[in-house]
Amino acid sequence: MRVLVAMSGGVDSAMAAALLVEAGHDVTGVHLKMADTPSGLPGKGCCTLDDARDARRVADRLGIPFYVWDLSAPFRARVVDDFVAEYAAGRTPNPCIRCNERVKYAALLARARAVGFDALATGHHVRLSSDATGAAHLWRAVDRAKDQTYVLYMATQDQLAHTRWPVGEYPKAQLRAMAAERGLPVAAKPDSTDVCFIPSGDLGGFLRPRLGQRTGAFVGPDGAVVGSHDGAYRFTVGQRRGLGLGGVGEPWYVTAIAGDDVFVGPRALLERATVTATACSWIAGAPPTGRVAAQVRYRGVPLPCELTVTGPDSVELAFADERPVGVAAGQAVVVYDGDECLGGGTIAGSSP
Repeated sequence: MRVLVAMSGGVDSAMAAALLVEAGHDVTGVHLKMADTPSGLPGKGCCTLDDARDARRVADRLGIPFYVWDLSAPFRARVVDDFVAEYAAGRTPNPCIRCNERVKYAALLARARAVGFDALATGHHVRLSSDATGAAHLWRAVDRAKDQTYVLYMATQDQLAHTRWPVGEYPKAQLRAMAAERGLPVAAKPDSTDVCFIPSGDLGGFLRPRLGQRTGAFVGPDGAVVGSHDGAYRFTVGQRRGLGLGGVGEPWYVTAIAGDDVFVGPRALLERATVTATACSWIAGAPPTGRVAAQVRYRGVPLPCELTVTGPDSVELAFADERPVGVAAGQAVVVYDGDECLGGGTIAGSSP
């Protein structure tokens, strides 16, 4: 099988390529140039010149062809510009989901197939299986701390049929040991962190020159103004740190954002009984109904809920036993049945 492996320059994609080579596949590596991230920031971001060099060194070690594809234009238009627009609208986007949905996974897979590859592989920590009918199923990774099903919930049956994710079967520590055994130069390389195009981690510093300084008010639970800020886009629902609101007693969190007003209050106000989602995508091709579990944050915990289909691509999730907190419009809600990822959608709203 001819497999194109997206090689980020990290240990996960390096081991994905190595495992596929060892399985006897015809493997080609490709590094995607997307964000113009400065070099010299270990553990921060990705897509640097150093990352491209590391990916090439791994390809050389494995003896496979290697290319660099420049996808910076679609990445900027479909991910970065969308990220800025969503914050401007008071929503909290997940750029990793948008990247997989529009560039790094879906678009790359389509391009790989168009030029003659049978499958695309990446270093994502997820697992795939197929049942007796040939239908694909997406499962959480063996290493739950590294699981990435949340950012790949939008995968379709056709896409999964042409995808390989070999590293999801291994704990991260074991992958590093396996990479070291094979002499791969990235065996001990730190994982990338933060948003790849904001390697400093300073969200406000990234957004301010693009959205301007937009002063607004902090509004308390009784409707009184309790402070001011220089940009609502610096905050997200559920945020506690960085508010600069001393002397209010118990810890306060961002509970809602409306225009330039940031509403704050105690943690109890963050609890939500229902969550609505739109632009839904279901791995089986049709939505589940009834009792499921739903996760509203990338590193969140899936909570039991009742799923009701409300439209062609929309659902409502009703939580009873335990309610999610910090539900932010623009984030994804991803639905599970045990360890199986069923799909999900974009959070449109929620109610207490």
